[in-house]
Amino acid sequence: MATRQDVEKGNDTTTKPLIGQKKEVQIQSNNGGLWVVLLSTLVAVCGSFEFGSCVGYSAPAEYGIMDDLGISYSEYSFFGSILTIGAMIGAITSGQIADFIGRKGAMGMSSMICIAGWFTVYLSFGSFSLYSGRFLLGYGIGVLSYVVPVFIAEITPKNLRGALATANQLFIVTGLFIAYVIGAIVTWRILALTGIVPCMVLLVGLFFIPESPRWLAKVGNEKEFKLSLQKLRGADADISEEVAEIQEYIVTNELLPKVTIMDLLGKQNIRSVVVGVGLMVFQQFGGINGIVFYAGQIFVSAGVPPNVGGILYACLQVIVTAFGGSLIDRLGRRPLLIVSAYGMLLGCLLTGTSFLLKAHQLATNLVPILAVTGILVYIGFYSVGSGAIPWVIMSEIFPLHIKGTAGSLVTLVNWCGSWAVSYTFNFLMNWSSHGTFFGYAFVCAAAVVFIVMLVPETKGRTLEEIQASMN
Repeated sequence: MATRQDVEKGNDTTTKPLIGQKKEVQIQSNNGGLWVVLLSTLVAVCGSFEFGSCVGYSAPAEYGIMDDLGISYSEYSFFGSILTIGAMIGAITSGQIADFIGRKGAMGMSSMICIAGWFTVYLSFGSFSLYSGRFLLGYGIGVLSYVVPVFIAEITPKNLRGALATANQLFIVTGLFIAYVIGAIVTWRILALTGIVPCMVLLVGLFFIPESPRWLAKVGNEKEFKLSLQKLRGADADISEEVAEIQEYIVTNELLPKVTIMDLLGKQNIRSVVVGVGLMVFQQFGGINGIVFYAGQIFVSAGVPPNVGGILYACLQVIVTAFGGSLIDRLGRRPLLIVSAYGMLLGCLLTGTSFLLKAHQLATNLVPILAVTGILVYIGFYSVGSGAIPWVIMSEIFPLHIKGTAGSLVTLVNWCGSWAVSYTFNFLMNWSSHGTFFGYAFVCAAAVVFIVMLVPETKGRTLEEIQASMN
């Protein structure tokens, strides 16, 4: 067996890519195993639905909360943004929590925190309790935003991993859409209670699904590891090769020293970190959260009824995200990311042009058409790739021994970007509405270059193969 010194010096052959050393592992899943994978994924993405419900809550609840509680617009803006502050803290702790109590434990804990947050919002009669509830919701979804895609990636056969991991984003936008629709017909307090439903479904569902076999192997629970993997692959499936590959990988990782944040900058890990962080930076600073949080204001500025525009774009997100999920394991991650970035660039240019024409009182009949078209093009192309795929790749590229630390860093970067964009959007729009969207267009153009130069294709490869080739 390799020594710690061999691994650290790079002399151990087990750290080399597994491709070419032995035949590719054939993961056999009969129908029983496939149904367990699908059920486990469906339970996990209830956390994604909760994520979307929390993000989507603030728009339809805005005027009801302001009228009933007598809070100002600036106070409500803080209510909206404190979600991202809680999510940042949740992101910092997400990896360590998921590594310590397991993927199922982390999802269960987050669900209970979100339930407490929703009840606090529902019972609020002042700004302090309102802020406290929103902060708890942020913390809960900050943890869920990391652990859900990681859990799905760790339980899924490689030929289905991309499509099922995309379900994370699909259920986020579905939760967002449902919050918009229900919020149009019920009060803000009733809307808060509806947010508890996906949490309860997740808590109950966790009793019926297995824990991640890779996490069980990592913590040394060999018996449960094999039982979990057998359930996920089917009672009649031969899991011996997959067991051997995972165990070999775990042994190699155990020989490596404990990872700190500074170790992520070492040459062995830096490429994975740059790819993971870079994708999140471009996902957020392309302007998505400014557009989602303030879509109503954008449509009003362009002369379009906000409810119509909001529900239209939320519905479009659901449809296009589902379409992208059907393509990810056929076309691959990179092509969809590139097409998505180009489409977002086009959407920003169209929207920016509409505001430029409005500022100079030119072609006024075209202004609302260009604005709506630009926003819908942007949302459509974002949903086909840039929304889901960065989370899929994040769940694939980090080895188990750094996944907790690196995953927390990547998730934190995502939420910091979300806060920065949502906080600055109004200021930028007041400065120059067309300049704001032309700036986002520049970020989208830079994203194309980044994807082409640095992002690997991970389609059709096991997690162990991906991580060995990256590092």
